[in-house]
Amino acid sequence: MKNNPLPRLDSNPDVRERLLPFCRLQPGDIWDDPEGRHRIGCIDAADRDQIRKLVGDAKPTLAIHDPPYNLVAFDIRSIGEFIEWCRKWIRNTTEVTAADASLYVWLGADQNDGFQPLPDFMLMMRDEPYKARSFITMRNQRGYGTQRNWMALRQELLYYTKGSPGFNVDAEYTDIPKILRGYYKEVNGRKTENFERSKSDNIRAGNVWVDIQQVFYRMDENVSGCYAQKPLKCIERIITASSRPGDVVVDFFAHSGATLIAAEKHGRRCFTTDIDPVYAEICIRRLERYRRSGHEGWQNGHPFESELPCVDSSDDTSVENARPVPQKHLF
Repeated sequence: MKNNPLPRLDSNPDVRERLLPFCRLQPGDIWDDPEGRHRIGCIDAADRDQIRKLVGDAKPTLAIHDPPYNLVAFDIRSIGEFIEWCRKWIRNTTEVTAADASLYVWLGADQNDGFQPLPDFMLMMRDEPYKARSFITMRNQRGYGTQRNWMALRQELLYYTKGSPGFNVDAEYTDIPKILRGYYKEVNGRKTENFERSKSDNIRAGNVWVDIQQVFYRMDENVSGCYAQKPLKCIERIITASSRPGDVVVDFFAHSGATLIAAEKHGRRCFTTDIDPVYAEICIRRLERYRRSGHEGWQNGHPFESELPCVDSSDDTSVENARPVPQKHLF
């Protein structure tokens, strides 16, 4: 296995600067997939005109967003500024998606700051034309904590709908077998237990996802340098539950390109963007690599190996010790 990862790009601005010359997109640019399925932009999620340009005449039925909520935790922006920024890209999502559409938003809850920005975001969403459907928790295998509090292991995922989009319940079933009997219920005058009534030998994920492996360097899908990479399995679950083959999925915070690769694997079209040219380029390269080799990422290598064969990654890359690159252009 290779041992040539990129360090966290948000906490290593010098490495990020070295990668910029190899990026095909500049701010405002859009890359059109040569095979005609996807679009990748280097545009601002809060810019209405740019988002309309990205989506065009398509009517996406699903939006999956993972905004950089760590900006609040790092005191780069106040919670008020963050929520007003969120309102802009939420309204852009509302405008470009179909009348019947699903919206999933990954959001943090800082237990050291009143669980922000989650509560204020949820209050903001009351003013938008969506119905709250579920509050999903995904459990990480690794976390951060203290000897004086419960270890933080969860990731929060909010599920909203507008109109009446479909939901494929079969996508919710996990690989975990049912082992507990019970939950007796009378059906047609006969007492039955849950195994008899079940449609599957496996359990449903429900709104607590414990069966998804957090991405780490030994996994094929790993994209080093991307500090907030979501596992493909969770994105695939969302896509197969809340869209159909051929549908357009939008993601305004592409980062590692997880939504893009999940859409490619499941026959959906993905229109995605990242305001940072480096992450936009990573998305393009990840798609090209997947089509060329079947690899979902670079394991412990990295997307710019041909240009930078050796990258010094001796810095501490942990979440707890990250020093974020200023991202004032996000607001």
